[in-house]
Amino acid sequence: MKNRVFFPQVALDEWLGEDRVDLKNDELTIKSEGRKYRIIEAIRILSEVSGSPDSHELLGKVKSKAFLAELGAEILETSMILGDNAYDVVPGFVGAPIGTFADHQRGGPPSQTRNLTTDEDLLAAFLATKL
Repeated sequence: MKNRVFFPQVALDEWLGEDRVDLKNDELTIKSEGRKYRIIEAIRILSEVSGSPDSHELLGKVKSKAFLAELGAEILETSMILGDNAYDVVPGFVGAPIGTFADHQRGGPPSQTRNLTTDEDLLAAFLATKL
Protein backbone atom coordinates (compact mmCIF):
# COMPACT_ATOMS: atom_id res chain seq x y z
CA MET A 1 0.00 0.00 0.00
CA LYS A 2 1.20 3.49 -0.86
CA ASN A 3 2.16 5.87 1.95
CA ARG A 4 -0.42 8.54 2.72
CA VAL A 5 -0.51 11.45 5.12
CA PHE A 6 -3.39 13.53 6.47
CA PHE A 7 -2.98 17.30 6.35
CA PRO A 8 -5.52 19.09 8.62
CA GLN A 9 -7.08 22.15 6.98
CA VAL A 10 -6.06 24.36 9.93
CA ALA A 11 -2.40 23.38 9.53
CA LEU A 12 -2.48 23.91 5.76
CA ASP A 13 -4.01 27.37 6.20
CA GLU A 14 -1.22 28.29 8.62
CA TRP A 15 1.54 26.87 6.40
CA LEU A 16 0.14 28.63 3.32
CA GLY A 17 -0.03 31.92 5.23
CA GLU A 18 3.60 31.51 6.29
CA ASP A 19 4.67 30.46 2.76
CA ARG A 20 5.94 27.07 3.97
CA VAL A 21 3.97 25.10 1.38
CA ASP A 22 2.75 25.67 -2.14
CA LEU A 23 -0.64 24.45 -3.35
CA LYS A 24 -1.46 24.19 -7.06
CA ASN A 25 -4.61 22.35 -8.08
CA ASP A 26 -4.29 18.94 -6.41
CA GLU A 27 -0.54 19.12 -5.72
CA LEU A 28 0.96 20.21 -2.39
CA THR A 29 4.68 20.98 -2.17
CA ILE A 30 6.53 21.26 1.14
CA LYS A 31 8.96 23.99 0.16
CA SER A 32 11.76 23.28 2.66
CA GLU A 33 12.04 19.63 1.55
CA GLY A 34 10.86 19.99 -2.05
CA ARG A 35 8.58 16.96 -1.51
CA LYS A 36 5.33 16.86 -3.46
CA TYR A 37 2.03 15.17 -2.59
CA ARG A 38 -1.08 14.56 -4.67
CA ILE A 39 -3.97 15.56 -2.38
CA ILE A 40 -7.75 15.11 -2.19
CA GLU A 41 -10.27 16.47 0.30
CA ALA A 42 -10.66 14.16 3.26
CA ILE A 43 -12.10 13.93 6.74
CA ARG A 44 -10.48 12.44 9.84
CA ILE A 45 -13.12 10.89 12.10
CA LEU A 46 -12.26 11.49 15.77
CA SER A 47 -15.27 10.34 17.81
CA GLU A 48 -18.91 9.28 17.68
CA VAL A 49 -20.90 11.64 19.90
CA SER A 50 -24.51 10.39 19.75
CA GLY A 51 -23.88 7.15 21.63
CA SER A 52 -24.96 5.03 18.65
CA PRO A 53 -22.78 2.12 17.51
CA ASP A 54 -20.33 3.04 14.73
CA SER A 55 -21.98 0.78 12.15
CA HIS A 56 -19.83 2.15 9.31
CA GLU A 57 -16.60 1.53 11.30
CA LEU A 58 -15.27 5.04 10.67
CA LEU A 59 -13.78 5.92 14.05
CA GLY A 60 -10.09 6.73 13.91
CA LYS A 61 -9.99 6.62 10.12
CA VAL A 62 -9.40 9.13 7.36
CA LYS A 63 -11.84 8.91 4.45
CA SER A 64 -12.17 10.98 1.31
CA LYS A 65 -14.95 13.52 1.32
CA ALA A 66 -16.28 11.95 -1.88
CA PHE A 67 -16.50 8.50 -0.23
CA LEU A 68 -18.36 9.93 2.76
CA ALA A 69 -20.75 11.81 0.45
CA GLU A 70 -21.53 8.52 -1.32
CA LEU A 71 -22.44 7.04 2.07
CA GLY A 72 -24.83 9.97 2.61
CA ALA A 73 -22.77 11.86 5.18
CA GLU A 74 -23.56 15.49 5.88
CA ILE A 75 -20.46 17.45 6.89
CA LEU A 76 -20.44 20.90 8.44
CA GLU A 77 -17.09 22.24 9.65
CA THR A 78 -15.99 19.81 12.43
CA SER A 79 -19.22 17.78 12.59
CA MET A 80 -20.55 14.95 10.48
CA ILE A 81 -23.93 13.20 10.51
CA LEU A 82 -24.35 9.82 8.90
CA GLY A 83 -27.64 8.04 9.51
CA ASP A 84 -28.19 7.86 13.28
CA ASN A 85 -24.57 8.71 14.02
CA ALA A 86 -23.00 12.07 14.79
CA TYR A 87 -19.22 12.46 14.69
CA ASP A 88 -16.55 14.98 15.63
CA VAL A 89 -14.23 15.29 12.63
CA VAL A 90 -11.20 17.16 11.35
CA PRO A 91 -11.48 18.47 7.77
CA GLY A 92 -8.38 18.43 5.61
CA PHE A 93 -6.67 16.61 2.80
CA VAL A 94 -5.07 13.21 2.39
CA GLY A 95 -1.88 13.20 0.36
CA ALA A 96 0.13 10.53 -1.39
CA PRO A 97 3.78 11.25 -2.25
CA ILE A 98 4.41 11.91 -5.92
CA GLY A 99 7.16 9.57 -7.05
CA THR A 100 9.31 7.40 -4.85
CA PHE A 101 11.50 8.67 -2.05
CA ALA A 102 14.56 7.53 -4.02
CA ASP A 103 13.40 9.70 -6.95
CA HIS A 104 12.96 12.61 -4.55
CA GLN A 105 16.51 12.17 -3.16
CA ARG A 106 17.98 12.05 -6.68
CA GLY A 107 16.17 15.32 -7.42
CA GLY A 108 18.47 17.14 -5.03
CA PRO A 109 16.60 17.78 -1.79
CA PRO A 110 17.96 20.45 0.57
CA SER A 111 21.09 19.37 2.42
CA GLN A 112 19.31 19.07 5.80
CA THR A 113 17.13 16.25 4.40
CA ARG A 114 19.82 14.19 2.68
CA ASN A 115 20.29 11.84 5.66
CA LEU A 116 16.59 10.98 5.86
CA THR A 117 15.78 7.59 4.37
CA THR A 118 11.97 7.45 4.07
CA ASP A 119 8.97 9.66 3.39
CA GLU A 120 7.99 9.18 7.03
CA ASP A 121 11.37 10.54 8.21
CA LEU A 122 11.06 13.51 5.86
CA LEU A 123 7.55 14.37 7.01
CA ALA A 124 8.46 13.90 10.68
CA ALA A 125 11.40 16.30 10.26
CA PHE A 126 9.13 18.88 8.63
CA LEU A 127 6.45 18.58 11.31
CA ALA A 128 8.99 18.73 14.13
CA THR A 129 10.19 22.12 12.92
CA LYS A 130 6.79 23.52 11.92
CA LEU A 131 4.42 22.54 14.71
